[in-house]
Amino acid sequence: MTDAPLYVQSAMPVFQNRLYDSPVAARACPTGDIRLIQDPVTGLIRNARFQPERMTYDAQYQNEQGLSPTFRRHMDSVLDLLERHMGRTGLVEIGCGKGMFMDLMAARRIEAQGFDPAYEGNDPRIRKAYFTPETGLSAQGIILRHVLEHVPDPVAFLADLAAANGGGGLIYIEVPCFDWIIAHRTWFDIFYEHANYFRLADFSRMFGCILHAGRGFGGQYLTVIADLATLRRPRCDPDDRVTLPADFMQGLADAGADKGPVVVWGGSSKGVVYALLQERAGRRVDRVIDINPAKQGGYLPCAGHRVLSPSDGLSDLPDRATIHIMNPNYEQEIRAIAGPRFQYKVMKHG
Repeated sequence: MTDAPLYVQSAMPVFQNRLYDSPVAARACPTGDIRLIQDPVTGLIRNARFQPERMTYDAQYQNEQGLSPTFRRHMDSVLDLLERHMGRTGLVEIGCGKGMFMDLMAARRIEAQGFDPAYEGNDPRIRKAYFTPETGLSAQGIILRHVLEHVPDPVAFLADLAAANGGGGLIYIEVPCFDWIIAHRTWFDIFYEHANYFRLADFSRMFGCILHAGRGFGGQYLTVIADLATLRRPRCDPDDRVTLPADFMQGLADAGADKGPVVVWGGSSKGVVYALLQERAGRRVDRVIDINPAKQGGYLPCAGHRVLSPSDGLSDLPDRATIHIMNPNYEQEIRAIAGPRFQYKVMKHG
């Protein structure tokens, strides 16, 4: 296996979901480099330039997607899966964010505890702290929704979870699907914040017993339920070599052909990277829109675009302006909000 990187970017925002109070502060945000490699020992994809000591999640971190009906349907499907395999008691969600998934579990009368230093509410079920082995978990099922990709050594982290939980228990893992990123050339789905990128086959090498393995949210996410007692360090298969297609970055060039104002719909991770790399390529992005009120009025890291509400962002746009939809799952929602006056470009290829 070659040591050549799969993908390289420099000076990317350390936190693409942290907003700033001014363009000056946004452009001065902490940055880091990306150098994706396939680890020659484990076969996992990781950022060789990732520095975990720079990652401090707090209340300024905004990544709540549950305001979207489309995403709510995804979360409902996850709850169905958890109920079938884990039951309704003794669950723990690690990295529970602002607590929306915890609230959805409570609405179904699923008993759970949560951990997240970025939590802002007062729910006694949620501790505003990182999980550590000293926490003293005793869970029938552990939930990791979009946590494992942020951890520099995911296998060691899972081993700590298993040890803290008496050596076993079931675990639900949800992470972005790297095969989907490759197939659809979504270069704007690669972030400094993600230390790792997973394929479904990686989990079959990490666990001896998997109860469920599939893809969700239109194929963008991997969903896995496994027995923590069967965790093992994966070994690289020399024949399993990951490559990116030659036209992986083609969408960056294609966007330069747009006429008139360019609007990015989505002020989260995808939109942040998309707008930033467009600016660095010398192509303007006129405005960024997001439905999340917690993002509106803030400024995106590095490029410094102000996030607008749909009403503010659309009101003075000319007919036929191009709206770049960052996530194809939200296309129908966005069209319903914005209406027929505009052109729409869904940022997905392949």
